[in-house]
Amino acid sequence: MRRFLHAEHLAVRLLRLLVGLAFFGFGIALMIRGNIGASPWDVFAQGLSRTTGISFGLCTILISAVVLLLWIPLKQRPGFGTLANALLVGLFADLGLAFIPQAQLLVAQAGTFAAGLLLLSFATALYLGAGLGAGPRDGLMTGLVRLTGKPVWLIRTGIELSVVVVGFLLGGVVGAGTAAFAFGVGPLTQVMLRWLRVELHDQKPALLPRP
Repeated sequence: MRRFLHAEHLAVRLLRLLVGLAFFGFGIALMIRGNIGASPWDVFAQGLSRTTGISFGLCTILISAVVLLLWIPLKQRPGFGTLANALLVGLFADLGLAFIPQAQLLVAQAGTFAAGLLLLSFATALYLGAGLGAGPRDGLMTGLVRLTGKPVWLIRTGIELSVVVVGFLLGGVVGAGTAAFAFGVGPLTQVMLRWLRVELHDQKPALLPRP
């Protein structure tokens, strides 16, 4: 299994990317159905969805598109995986929301959220390991770090706080799950990266050609 996941063949990398993005979208759907809070960006998309009446997944895609526009002045170059992330995560999230019921009891809510967080962390390691480009939000962070010279934690925290505040004001659900995501997603993703033997520093993403 692990040997298969580490194969360099492009077809395997594309399959890995697709499966990873599908799991990522389903992980988001599970956390949303837990209804105890979600990641800052998902709170933003949820609030936008409730305000506009547009589906959560479509709001996620629209937010990704706007974030990619912000890459232009930051001189960030997207990879194939970047565009796939922007287009597919929202679609898979909507698909998951269509089939996953809303958790009712607190135990079920916590379990549903925890399952989503674990799945999302695994999915992150899976699609990053494909080496086909980072997601739109990660590229925004790295571009701002390079432009401002500020530390990663400061830029990431500023972005996350900004979107969660806007999302909350728009009606997104902020709660214990939001805090659990903030403190848990990093360590869990690191564990998954090690389990799948993904070395991010050694990757050479497949970039889109310059215009």
